[in-house]
Amino acid sequence: MIASLLIAAGAPAVKVGQHAAAAPSMFGAVLALLAVLALIVGLGWLLKRMPGSGFRPAEGLRVVASLTVGAKERVVVVEVNGEQLLLGVTAGGIRTLHQLPEPLPAPAPARLPDFKHLPNFAQLLQQRLRKEP
Repeated sequence: MIASLLIAAGAPAVKVGQHAAAAPSMFGAVLALLAVLALIVGLGWLLKRMPGSGFRPAEGLRVVASLTVGAKERVVVVEVNGEQLLLGVTAGGIRTLHQLPEPLPAPAPARLPDFKHLPNFAQLLQQRLRKEP
């Protein structure tokens, strides 16, 4: 009813959506994405340099070896200022199991396998298929 009164009074017609915001352009979307990525990288950089952030390894402390013995239980060898301790780690806490008199031997460096001297897969498969259990 009000619309018909305005039309009758000679009021100019108002375009629908005239005051609505325009759809963002592709440039604006890419710019917003880059701003969010820069914010994430900047916050990560800042957290890394804050004291007590937990991202930096503690000096004089390192995990030498670790072995899982249960769902939430582990046995860990930790080196603290040149001294190695055997620790039991559970969901309920951490206990010192043993103080090692001499350090564990260093593990052998990981090597890539020699692909030239691998056995022939076809021959191995034929041998396995011929064998009767």
